[in-house]
Parts: sequence; C-alpha cells; structure tokens
Amino acid sequence: MGRWEPNARGRLEQAALELYVERGYEQTPVAEITKRAGLTERTFFRHFADKREVLFAGSARLEELCAGAVAAAPGTATPMDAAVAALNAAAGLFEERGDLVRLRQGVIDANAELRERELTKLASLAGALADALRGRDVDDLTARLTAETAIGVLKVAFGRWIDGPGERTLRQLLGECVDALGAAVAHHTR
Repeated sequence: MGRWEPNARGRLEQAALELYVERGYEQTPVAEITKRAGLTERTFFRHFADKREVLFAGSARLEELCAGAVAAAPGTATPMDAAVAALNAAAGLFEERGDLVRLRQGVIDANAELRERELTKLASLAGALADALRGRDVDDLTARLTAETAIGVLKVAFGRWIDGPGERTLRQLLGECVDALGAAVAHHTR
C-alpha cells in the first residue's frame, strides 16, 4: 500500500461505523476497522487516538463552527439569537452528513460509556458557546444560561430529528423547539 491514502480518515470512519452497527462497538477491534477500510493500524492511529474517537473526532470542529456563528451574529442579536445561529450552523453540518450522523447516534445510544462521552462533549460545546457569548460582552450568568439552554434545545431537536420520519429538517425542528421555549418563557412571565 502506498504512503498516501486518499480519504483515509473518511474510509476509516465509514468502516468503523458499519462495523459498530453490525457487531457492536465493544466487539469491534481496530484491526477489523482497518481491514475493512483497506488501511493499516498505523494509519488509523495517525487519524484517531482510539476507536472511540472515530465517533467524537469532529467535536472540536463543531465547537469552532458554533463559536464562529455566535461571533458572526449581528451586533443587535440577543444572546439567544446568537446561540440559535450557532445551532443552525451545527444543524447544517449534521444535515450534510445525515446518514452517518444517524448511524453514529445509534452506536452511541447502544453503549453507556459512549453516552457518557457524548454528554462530556455536549458540556464542552456549552462551554464554547458561553465563551463565545462572553466575547460579545454578554455577562457570565446570561452567557452560561443561554449556552446551557441552547444545548437543551439542540438535544431535544436532534432527538426528534433522529427518531422522526425524516419529513422535517433539523433546522425546522430547532425552530419549533426555540418557539416552544419562547412560548414557555412568555407564559411564565405573564
């Protein structure tokens, strides 16, 4: 095999997801992933620290994308509007990779260790959103509450998207969740 492998990372990710679905995450060794992808274990470990990272390697990119969307929101945007812009940016990324995202989530849902890791990654995303909001001169309490609320909105909308019949986009479901949250807050303040 040559020194340069076209799209090695994508091939490894696809092979891993297929095997995780077929055999289960725990029952899939790295050697099987690399065999299916037609690559070496050395190549695998150049791209991923371990087999779990195949599922979570995009987390840093997602945080950067969301923080960038918060920063790019108009100066007149409320903190929640800026956070929703970040959620919509994330939704675009998820929608582009719809089938892989669904496979990934099925693997995570079937494994307690992976579910815990997912929660850690979501907490990190909330921290990145809060930091980005503070970068817009939002006070700490508002930044933290807004970021945590945005993650809650994302979790509910994402769950509905994954489990739903596929008739609505993730962005549409995010909009519905934001509207429901707004109605709940407006009802509370009456």
